[in-house]
Amino acid sequence: MTREACRDDGGGMLDGGEACRDRGERAGVDQANAWLYYGRVAAPDASKSARRNELLALAAGLFAERGLRATTVRDIADAAGILSGSLYHHFDSKESMVDEILRGFLDDLFGRYREIVDSGLSPRDTLEALVIASYESFDRWHAAVAIYQAEAKRLSGTPRFAYIDEYNQEFRELWHKVLARGVEDSSFRPELDIELAYRFLRDTVWVAVRWYQPGGRITVDSLAKQYLTIVLDGLTNPEAQHRK
Repeated sequence: MTREACRDDGGGMLDGGEACRDRGERAGVDQANAWLYYGRVAAPDASKSARRNELLALAAGLFAERGLRATTVRDIADAAGILSGSLYHHFDSKESMVDEILRGFLDDLFGRYREIVDSGLSPRDTLEALVIASYESFDRWHAAVAIYQAEAKRLSGTPRFAYIDEYNQEFRELWHKVLARGVEDSSFRPELDIELAYRFLRDTVWVAVRWYQPGGRITVDSLAKQYLTIVLDGLTNPEAQHRK
């Protein structure tokens, strides 16, 4: 795909290779359906217009389905029923939209993680709550999670998205500490390889976004319960279970 920059009269840059002159809005698509399917893509903010959030929801859905490189500004504008230049009134580039989508998801998820870790729960209960919070994000941020899974490694190598690596490091440290506490207080098996367990949990939790569909037969609650039944029985120290 050819990458071009186009500039409107205000001097803003838009990525996508199409003319940026705003000629007004065309007939729109069903915004409500996109909003319901793709979920929230930005944390609530009274200063943002409903239209801006609708555009983010549409963009997130396209990015998740087609990939970032294959989705142009024109694609987003066409889905929204506007011309490409109109997007500049809300975002200065395609990258700005991706940035806002991912920051909204990560800020929300890690805010929840920190609350859980600081709540004083036992290691087992903390791990259970972390897994549930992760799965709940599938409903709240479905498109953003899919984008993150597909694009985070590539994006993290660019200065604008350096925060992705920072969040990844926090994620690793947070889950490591929970597992280590569980081994120390005998909640988890003494022979547990913490790094291996962490990698297993990380990969098996997040891979589900590839097939999980919000509103489908399998709910987030049932997914989390089934997963925890399988995993926690494997991690838990049998002697700790007998002491209960």
